[in-house]
Amino acid sequence: MLQQEAFYTLALLQVEGIGDILAKRLIQNCGSAETVFQSKATSLAKIDGITKRVLKNLQDTSIFQKAERELNFIAKEKIKILQSQDENYPEKLKHCSDAPLVLFQSGNIDISNKKIISIVGTRQITSYGTSATQKLIEDIAPLNPIIVSGFAYGVDIVAHQTAMQNNLQTIGVLAHGLNQIYPKTHKRYIPKMEENGGFLTEFWSSSQPDRENFVKRNRIVAGMSEATIVIESAEKGGSLITAQIANDYNRDVFAVPGRTTDKYSQGCNNLIKTQRAHLLHSAADLIYILNWNLKMKTEKPIQKQLFIELNNEEQKVYDYLHKKDKDMIDNIALECELPVFKLSSILLNMELKGIVQPLPGKVYKLI
Repeated sequence: MLQQEAFYTLALLQVEGIGDILAKRLIQNCGSAETVFQSKATSLAKIDGITKRVLKNLQDTSIFQKAERELNFIAKEKIKILQSQDENYPEKLKHCSDAPLVLFQSGNIDISNKKIISIVGTRQITSYGTSATQKLIEDIAPLNPIIVSGFAYGVDIVAHQTAMQNNLQTIGVLAHGLNQIYPKTHKRYIPKMEENGGFLTEFWSSSQPDRENFVKRNRIVAGMSEATIVIESAEKGGSLITAQIANDYNRDVFAVPGRTTDKYSQGCNNLIKTQRAHLLHSAADLIYILNWNLKMKTEKPIQKQLFIELNNEEQKVYDYLHKKDKDMIDNIALECELPVFKLSSILLNMELKGIVQPLPGKVYKLI
């Protein structure tokens, strides 16, 4: 988006009473965001949704100051702005009436690949959910899909991690501006994700990760994807909202079934029982329903590396954990004679290689 049009588009979104839908309608009628501000009130008043109050708010000069501040932040942080008409705006999201007019992007995202799927679920992921997520992504890796999720605890971060381990592009859709990260403990994953993928958000740098923002975020997760997969969910949860939105957008929804006695399988089982989701038993179900088997690449499948090379420090940590199975980071640092700040980086690399797994309480164990 050109700098001048970006400025007026951001200013338009700051007008009280104008949301994404009305802003798109104004731009469509006037030809550009800049022209909206240049148009006469009598002309704008003829557009559906424009009230006297909105016309008055369009005269508020403070909106331009806010737009300028945000553009300065965007330039400083080298963030890309995607408008809904732009070629690199997610194609499927363009067809959702309530899609954001503007998305902010960081990293190296290439959405020309049509195979985009969202993987969502509980933040309280179990070993069953972890295995299901990892196995699914590993099995579809040869088709080179883009893995989208919300960068939250649980299913989200496991999906992002597994995608990175399989050299797949992965995108985190955030419920706040790109000036921060939530949860803070996931900050360590940012550099690796931005190498092949990155982050999208509709929220400005002044936005906080408020509760309602996560619900708004879910429509982007569902809308930009060909299918949404729910790995684990309790009877109520945010992932079920994402599944409902995906259904409303006429997207395919899949759910991994579980035992009727398992708390975090109740949501998935209910989706399947009420025919709001396809039963996902294996990657073959996904490939068949989405008709991917007719579009598979001829390249050889990516095989998981059996013998991973470790440097001296990684080997020292591996040997210690091999004896202990798992331990707190402070104990590992002490026994391996490594500073905690350096050990954190080592453990992250080992985590991305699929060697160690972080547990609550700053505990790490071998996989």
